[in-house]
Amino acid sequence: MAVIVDRFKCGYCGACVSVCPTGALELMETWIEVDNSCNNCRICVKICPVGALEVSK
Repeated sequence: MAVIVDRFKCGYCGACVSVCPTGALELMETWIEVDNSCNNCRICVKICPVGALEVSK
């Protein structure tokens, strides 16, 4: 599984970055990077105010 960011929905607020317990998310200038330290805890999905994140199966 992996976190997928819908770049058309994402408002780049950084809420997901601040709650990630493994530091797998990073806010770049105009996108969110997800590295392989993501443990698919889904906290970022729950905190995203616009529903731009999802975990693929």
